[in-house]
Amino acid sequence: MSGAVLVAIAASIGNLLQGWDNATIAGAVLYIKKEFNLESQPTIEGLIVAMSLIGATIITTFSGPVSDSVGRRPMLIISSVLYFLSGLIMFWSPNVYILLLARLIDGFGIGLAVTLVPVYISETAPPEIRGLLNTLPQFTGSGGMFFSYCMIFGMTLTPSPNWRVMLGVLSLPSLLYFALMLFYLPESPRWLVSKGKMKEAKAVLQKLRGREDVSGEMALLVEGLGSSGDTSIEEYLVAPATDLTESDAPSDKDKVKLYGPESGLSWVAQPVTGGSILGSVLGSTVMSRGGSIIDTMMDPVVALLGSVHEKNPESTGSMRAGSNLFAHFGSMFSVAERVGPREDNWTEEDPHTTDYDDTRSSDHEMTEHDEESGLEAPLLSQNDLPVDHDNSIGEVQGAMGIGGGWQLAWKVSEKDGVYKKVFLHQDEVPASRKGSMVSLSGSQLPVSGDFVHASALVSSSVLGSKGLVIEDAIGPAMVHLPETTAKGPFWKELLEPGVKHALFTGVMLQILQQFSGINGVLYYTPQILEQAGVGVLLSNLGISSDSASILISAVTTFLMLPCIGVAMRLMDVSGRRSLLLTTIPILVVSLIVLVISNAVHMGTVPHAVLSTGSVIIYFCTFVMGFGPIPNILCAEIFPTRVRGICIAICALTFWIGDIIVTYSLPVMLNSIGLGGVFGIYAIVCCFAFVFVIFRVPETKGLPLEVIIEFFNVGSKGLQNEVME
Repeated sequence: MSGAVLVAIAASIGNLLQGWDNATIAGAVLYIKKEFNLESQPTIEGLIVAMSLIGATIITTFSGPVSDSVGRRPMLIISSVLYFLSGLIMFWSPNVYILLLARLIDGFGIGLAVTLVPVYISETAPPEIRGLLNTLPQFTGSGGMFFSYCMIFGMTLTPSPNWRVMLGVLSLPSLLYFALMLFYLPESPRWLVSKGKMKEAKAVLQKLRGREDVSGEMALLVEGLGSSGDTSIEEYLVAPATDLTESDAPSDKDKVKLYGPESGLSWVAQPVTGGSILGSVLGSTVMSRGGSIIDTMMDPVVALLGSVHEKNPESTGSMRAGSNLFAHFGSMFSVAERVGPREDNWTEEDPHTTDYDDTRSSDHEMTEHDEESGLEAPLLSQNDLPVDHDNSIGEVQGAMGIGGGWQLAWKVSEKDGVYKKVFLHQDEVPASRKGSMVSLSGSQLPVSGDFVHASALVSSSVLGSKGLVIEDAIGPAMVHLPETTAKGPFWKELLEPGVKHALFTGVMLQILQQFSGINGVLYYTPQILEQAGVGVLLSNLGISSDSASILISAVTTFLMLPCIGVAMRLMDVSGRRSLLLTTIPILVVSLIVLVISNAVHMGTVPHAVLSTGSVIIYFCTFVMGFGPIPNILCAEIFPTRVRGICIAICALTFWIGDIIVTYSLPVMLNSIGLGGVFGIYAIVCCFAFVFVIFRVPETKGLPLEVIIEFFNVGSKGLQNEVME
């Protein structure tokens, strides 16, 4: 996974530059207002700081649709260029108006980086470390702030600090960012697949995953192009075909065949009546919405994903977990079966052929590295797969582990030949029951061998698109995309129930994050600590008030870094939802302590201890949960074709909320005071805690394509309830 880790680190430099800029302007503005005599023009002074927010808000409006059209990588390259240009212009700025222009350009670069880096990392990272890698932007942003504060602190100790140098230094790391984006960073494989660039996507995945056989993930990426909204939950009994005799088995049309690791060995998945564990969770959640207020508030998606993680905690967050469910299946197929004659030289110009010749030799061999790492060789090559010529069974075209304990498979409708994709996940049922009775399609079936109960998310496959199911179609791992998927995103997809459901969750998280008080605490940290006596202590050491303020900010930022490191470790272990539910109450307590310390008159020492301790605890807790997780979740819960648009809507909410909070602070301070402001922030955090409990699902370890299926099926359950 080193390839995915390295590209995530490279992309996160954009957030390092954002943190660097936020810190430098905080220090530089102290000297800018002196040179341009802005003490009597607070509006201009405020604009210098806020112009980057305005620029980020403007560019975010366009970044999503444009990135869906031209790609993630070109937009990140543009971001690096904007960073570089803004640094040069700020270094040169002869007057305040040129400086305002430079700050606007800088905001454009910030907006692109903040919006698209989480999207890029989510689309390139393996499911089991996606949370860790998507916490990197928070870490690098805080690291950039720390290094910038250190630089500014050193410059404030000189006789004549130069604000132009403070701001212009931004151009140096932006050159590194530009070089990495241009020469090292690959395009997102999911975006490449969405544009039909299959060969490029395959090459990128091979680089990111460090292996030749990536056909399984290619198939998953293809299936992620749609958000059909027709997802249903089914239950299957998966057993070796040899264990189900003709007298025991139900009608052939109910069967779904899965191929095993050896030629001639196959498994059969048969529908089980009575409902699956996931289906029962969905049913009970929807039915209970007419009961108590708590039951009514619970989101079915939260209940469904909670059941998955609760029942199978050992299977989430691991690409190898999929192979543990169906031990005889291995980790993934090298290529799925195709019907009809084989054509081996696939190109984008000739969509009905494939380029598997260059990897077929590796399909039958395990390298020493694979054996040592416990990875299994691909199950079947294209030549090994049997063909069901009479099509008597609803054929599954292939099955493969896709991470998080999930298997991807396909079945074909006997009536119209339309493909359905099937995401299989093992239920908490013993894998072997000798002589037990299982209800299959309404009949009691005795099973004498090993079998696995599996819940399944079943929905329309892109293979079933018009013109796709043709006689000489290749397998789903390298399918030619329908014309519709090669075009730009469909705005109408935003109105799909699952997408609307996910968009509501993402937008609300961004609103609650901004109004939880982070900007207010950041802005007034020097003032709070100054009142606590920390500034006086530093002044006694011979440090000026300006230098003391910068040093306090540097120390506070430094303390964030190990906390973010802990969050990175826990993000894919405890999960996003668990971290939010753990950290938000701590935010509430720290804000309440700040309210008390400002409302109650106490001695200098107790006031200093309470204020300083609360601020540090607030910052360190925020960066572990409410800081990175909203962006992580927003980059995970949307389908590929509209991910850019949806993330732009969420980011636009972020920036608008940032502006509102920043400019409402002075008004609120004049009316209700600092204690009142922190009290409001504490109330918002309480509301955020309730929202997370009932509306924010756990997404750790799940493939992106599976997450949106849960939103689809959850929204479908709510729609059915409304119709009834």
